[in-house]
Amino acid sequence: MTDIALAFADDALFADIALEGGDLATDDGLRTAVIISLFTDAPARADDPLPQDGADRRGWWGDAGNDDANDRTGSRLWLLERAKATSDTATRAREYAQEALDWMVADGVAASVSVEATLFRPTQAAPQAALRLSIVIYRPSGVRVAIDILWDAEANRILSTGVTA
Repeated sequence: MTDIALAFADDALFADIALEGGDLATDDGLRTAVIISLFTDAPARADDPLPQDGADRRGWWGDAGNDDANDRTGSRLWLLERAKATSDTATRAREYAQEALDWMVADGVAASVSVEATLFRPTQAAPQAALRLSIVIYRPSGVRVAIDILWDAEANRILSTGVTA
């Protein structure tokens, strides 16, 4: 599976199409699929607490045409944008990320996907709280892909991403 590559600009709130030498960059290492899966807003469930009372329940417009109402693109990580840096927030982030990436196994893109979430509290050296999502994907061929994302949930900003195979 080859995608047009997406990349986060430093301190950006969004990913953009990556270019290499004036051409569109491609990605067959699942990084772009993970970015889309985690940072496209899935709709909030009826029982999800919203970051602000009366807020939009969001969701990606492209899901409107899906035959299966459970076939949704994105994650509910956006629900954490005003969450305090607690172990409960890390647990919810792990659950939301795992849920958003489970399609890879169902569609045969991966044999397994596991997610760990680690919370970093502010210190003098790093004044913002951050959440590290460590994702390990095993392809059906057995190839291991590890993706680490350091995310400042309060500012809803990606601090860094890394991929190792």
